[in-house]
Amino acid sequence: MLSKNQEKLIVLLSKKKYRDKLNLFVAEGPKLVFDLISSGFIPYLIVADKNFQPESISFFDVEPVITTENAIKRVSQLKTPQNIIAVFHQPNNISEKINFNSLLLGLDGIQDPGNFGTILRIADWFGFDEIICSVDTVDVYNPKVVQSSMGSIGRVKVNYVNFVEFCTKYSESGNNIYGAFTNGDNIYTAHLEQKGLIIMGNEGNGISPEIEKIVTKKISIPTFSTKKNPSQSLNVGAATAVVCSEFMRRRNKDGER
Repeated sequence: MLSKNQEKLIVLLSKKKYRDKLNLFVAEGPKLVFDLISSGFIPYLIVADKNFQPESISFFDVEPVITTENAIKRVSQLKTPQNIIAVFHQPNNISEKINFNSLLLGLDGIQDPGNFGTILRIADWFGFDEIICSVDTVDVYNPKVVQSSMGSIGRVKVNYVNFVEFCTKYSESGNNIYGAFTNGDNIYTAHLEQKGLIIMGNEGNGISPEIEKIVTKKISIPTFSTKKNPSQSLNVGAATAVVCSEFMRRRNKDGER
């Protein structure tokens, strides 16, 4: 059965200060838990209800604590709790040296956990190995980020940096910094290099003024709507998907020449 201390631990990990202090985070649901273990994440604690399939238990190095559905509900962060919750060690996946000769994705102050999780999935889908984040971007181990990443958190590295210093150094290396703005050049007609740093900004305020000064090329996604009052902007997750898709499409097209 799940002990009171184990219950308390899982609940505490909903808060960043305890995730940082204990170097642990929580994931819920069999697919996500299996994906993270397959990606090399090391479980600290696995909790499953009595309906969990016994044949699945052999997949884990840590023997699951079998408990009741009510106990799962008490500690779950989900509206509809699933039959397995795992506590994982946070991996030391910070890149010792970021490859400036590649195409990178940067996030400047993304605050919504669901958006960040979606962006992780997008980065994973389009082949980005890592994301560079400003320190005020939401914690990658926030439970909502973990859940909405659908396992991509295990395949995309996330680096938190002093964003102004990083972008300045990146620009000084001779590479372009692309910033997504509403008044930038049309991404479908603009010249795009095969390497560079693509920056997506905060949901409400966009890219910060300090970073805007460093951006070398502003890009935008045009609307194709013919309505009198079309939407004024895209959700940052949707915008990231469009931008990454166009960069990768061009990159693959140029690579075929």
